[in-house]
Amino acid sequence: MSTLIWVVSPSLCDPVPGNRPKVLMRLSIVTSAIVAALVGFGATLAIIVAAGQAVGADPLQTGSWVAALCLSMAATTGYLSVRYRQPIITAWSTPGAALIAGTGGVYGMNDAVGAFLLAGALILLTAAFRPLGRLVAGIPERIAAAMLAGVLFDFAARVFEVLPQTPGLVLPLVIIFFLVRLFSPSAAVLTVLIGGVILSLGLGLNAPLPQDIALSRFVLVMPEFEMSTLIGLGLPLYLVTMASQNLPGFAVLRTAGYEPPVQPILAITGLASLLTAPFGAHTSNLAAITAALCTGPDVHPDPAKRWMTGPFYALTYLVLAAFGASLVGLFAAMPSALIVTVGGLALLAPLMGALTAAMSGEGDRFSAVVTFVVTASGMSIFGIGSAFWGLLAGLAITALIDLRAKT
Repeated sequence: MSTLIWVVSPSLCDPVPGNRPKVLMRLSIVTSAIVAALVGFGATLAIIVAAGQAVGADPLQTGSWVAALCLSMAATTGYLSVRYRQPIITAWSTPGAALIAGTGGVYGMNDAVGAFLLAGALILLTAAFRPLGRLVAGIPERIAAAMLAGVLFDFAARVFEVLPQTPGLVLPLVIIFFLVRLFSPSAAVLTVLIGGVILSLGLGLNAPLPQDIALSRFVLVMPEFEMSTLIGLGLPLYLVTMASQNLPGFAVLRTAGYEPPVQPILAITGLASLLTAPFGAHTSNLAAITAALCTGPDVHPDPAKRWMTGPFYALTYLVLAAFGASLVGLFAAMPSALIVTVGGLALLAPLMGALTAAMSGEGDRFSAVVTFVVTASGMSIFGIGSAFWGLLAGLAITALIDLRAKT
């Protein structure tokens, strides 16, 4: 049976027939939001640290970078989910962070902040130019679902890549997950997360834990606008954020049965990117992987109630923002196999839903398969991730099929 949070008013205790305690929300709403935030934070934190090192950020600037991103996640998710009554979950651009980390010291921190400002401005421009928003909203559902499935597949498959490397940690967690999920799907992920931390500490797989806990500090970094940096880093950062984060993010919401407000989402995340860039943060955007943890039936059987994950996700990120610098050290001390395992197991159900939506019907099935294969390949061309190329391939095949049908 699903665990529920019951809130009882005094009047409901009166001996009047028909009075019964009323359920305000399920515990799964809270746990899904917290797990999504923790998994999203922990799974990609190392990439942010690597990106900071690549552009010459010192430890204070890297801590400011992380804290500003967490604050952006809290503000954008909290506002969008409450305003539009949808589980609109935001995240930082993981492909963008990987792009920055791969620059290898070509750009300095001041130049990088200039590029971050350009990327945020371009996202705002996309929101203001409505035909671009309509173009994004008009992507066929099966193609979008197949792209999402390709993105999720890689993360889910990693569980079984790390299993033979760390069997003492991963195998018990996999067994626990499937056993607990038989009785409570929502509790399975939280059980694995808590059990994984305990097991990691017990097996001595963690690095030394940080000794001091300190509040985050925000460090202002003055931007420099070098044309070579704007073209070489700012423009690609915008492209990978749109192609590899926002498009799959819209697919998550559509696959779950929602119609996302494209323009407002782009405007809010673009504005947040502009405001946080001077503190070292790169782009904010829709979440794709972690958002899938907050949109499915395991969260709540009623889709109209799943938006409540947003405020709890935002509160979690407020805590992460306050202690971001210390949490950088804490999460870095946990073995990477733990984060991979928690994230991968949690995404099995969303992956099943995306594959079901992509393969339903006959019309776009072949196009959906092509989209899935290209996206799951992980290929990167011109610094743009496989999600974009999978979408492009699927749309191209769909266009050819439609053209052939008309001749």
